[in-house]
Amino acid sequence: MTHYAFAIDTTRCVGCNNCSMICKFENNLPSGVWWNRAMTDGGPAEYTPAGDAPNELRMRFLTLGCQHCENPACVKVCPVGATFRDEETGIVRQDYDKCIGCRMCMSACPYTGVRSFNWEEPAYPQDFAMGDANAAEHQKHTVEKCTMCYHRVSDGRRPACADVCRAVARWWGDVEDPNSDIAKILAKRSYETLLPEKGTKPSVYYLV
Repeated sequence: MTHYAFAIDTTRCVGCNNCSMICKFENNLPSGVWWNRAMTDGGPAEYTPAGDAPNELRMRFLTLGCQHCENPACVKVCPVGATFRDEETGIVRQDYDKCIGCRMCMSACPYTGVRSFNWEEPAYPQDFAMGDANAAEHQKHTVEKCTMCYHRVSDGRRPACADVCRAVARWWGDVEDPNSDIAKILAKRSYETLLPEKGTKPSVYYLV
């Protein structure tokens, strides 16, 4: 069974947001919508350091998006099956045509801010679509989140964010394949996941 996942090297990530920008372009995200963002563990505001000044300050970036959990809380509460875990890839997906806009998935997800809701008809800064022509179209009254670039993965390509990281801090692949790059780096590096106590088993691993 294939289980695609991300590994983010927090010792290399510089918070440049290249991954956020390519995600927005590749998926033609509406104005004000971001599926991925670089946060710090020092506070809720962008670029907030942790520790005490002057000698113990540190800046560590955590790029945050859908965690594509093995045991996703969002899937359990969706009343119409619009949120589901794809058994062939392990990717947690959204079916916009089924979504009724109840936002139960947003309430159940323990990872704050990884989903957004289109209250109105999606608006864009340009009058033409950007990114991949096979990316899903956005709809009013639906929930959105990172798709792990399913339109690319299903075509044999990597997620866009994995291709543009200038710090070489993003790894992606099948963790069930011991010969994959991500499996090899997880085998030799220490890592952590977000909110493990929630029992969701995230598929985003933060290398430390």
